[in-house]
Amino acid sequence: MAGLCSPEKEGCRKLLGLLNTDDILALCDTVTNRLVRPENRADAIRAILVYSQSAEELLKRKKVHRDDIFRYLASEGVILPPTTEKHNLIQHAKHYWSKQIVTKWKETPLPIKTQDLSLFQKPKQEDQTESLDFHLLGEKFCHWFFELLNSQNPMLGLPKEEWGPQHFWDDVKLRFFYNTSEQNITEYQGAEIVSLRLLSLVKEEYLILNPNLDPHGLKCASSPYGLVMVGVAGTVHRGNSCLGIFEKIFGLVRSPLVANTWKIKFINLRIIGENALASVPPVKPTVTFEQSDLETFHSLIASITCEVRLNVRQAIG
Repeated sequence: MAGLCSPEKEGCRKLLGLLNTDDILALCDTVTNRLVRPENRADAIRAILVYSQSAEELLKRKKVHRDDIFRYLASEGVILPPTTEKHNLIQHAKHYWSKQIVTKWKETPLPIKTQDLSLFQKPKQEDQTESLDFHLLGEKFCHWFFELLNSQNPMLGLPKEEWGPQHFWDDVKLRFFYNTSEQNITEYQGAEIVSLRLLSLVKEEYLILNPNLDPHGLKCASSPYGLVMVGVAGTVHRGNSCLGIFEKIFGLVRSPLVANTWKIKFINLRIIGENALASVPPVKPTVTFEQSDLETFHSLIASITCEVRLNVRQAIG
């Protein structure tokens, strides 16, 4: 399911705080189909936010009254006529949160080096120039990226490292396909939007992405123009539960302005839930594309529009 982005979750959390406890518990039962048994009011609110498919769906629930939405908007400085109907209040709330998305990271510290290429260079041999070991670059990039992203998960209790749009090119594209109880494809563009959407996976939905960095789960290639492709497969977890598998392909481009710095140009992410894998024998998450498949993507530097052939062996027909 798509879920709520970070500003929507923060806003809905404040709004739910205006409801009485009985309504919160009843709403939790409805949203989770009585599969979650919250210990207290705070747990119920957390479950409602995690399992709601969208902000609009949550606000349309009967237990979320028109007056609650009106009072929330008023507390945020959004002043509307007292006679405004519920469906119009919902649209005003959505518009208010959408404006917050583009300003979320205004106070983010100045960009830092995403990767230091000194880590990825082969040892210099006599009479030879230095070159990059792209597989080693991909391996170290994945260690860095997934440790950074997973550290944002509040359930892990880890020190939060610096996450933000500074690790992406301004026009970065995210193509997100998920197959859980339903299939859906969404696309996002822009460093702020993409960084927020990825952050919400771990911070708001409590997911943990565990990459498989052995030779079957990680493949890398580079184009003649400097675009580096990193494909990785792995498993998706929440707490002690394994929810399914993921496939992810990154396009990395070196910055011409900051020495030894790579940034993310595009990401294609596929998450396949346990239900979709029910008929498939257990397999290790494996990248099945060939080196030549990655090398054909050199034209993406000019326009990243083509499809990515990234599959998990025996999981996708």
